[in-house]
Amino acid sequence: MAEEHKDTNYMAIFWWLLALTVLEVLAAISPISQGAKATLLVVMALAKAILVAMYFMHLRFETRTLAAIVVTPLVLCVFLLVMLFPDMLTHSSQTAKSWGVEKVKKVDAADADDEDDDDDDDEDDDDEDD
Repeated sequence: MAEEHKDTNYMAIFWWLLALTVLEVLAAISPISQGAKATLLVVMALAKAILVAMYFMHLRFETRTLAAIVVTPLVLCVFLLVMLFPDMLTHSSQTAKSWGVEKVKKVDAADADDEDDDDDDDEDDDDEDD
């Protein structure tokens, strides 16, 4: 069941992970724009995740299984986007109307009580007319 693999130099992976962590800390405290900082941090985090998955989770040696695990959700995602895109184009502006929502009115609790009192007064006025 377990296949013999070429010995992996785990210390080299450790040093790469450590270097990426130090670079992440330096990127976080650097005076660059927020967008560039976020991009750098995400790229370095992905690199670290790939290193951990490939070597410590031994996915480097599972090429067929890994390909199936990665490709299947991507194919489903692309399929859903292609199938739903025309619907999103035609119905996005009419979504609220199709749900029967024309105008949303924000009502505070105090205003709601006042409106209830006004309704009661109107009913009393109707009784006096009889």
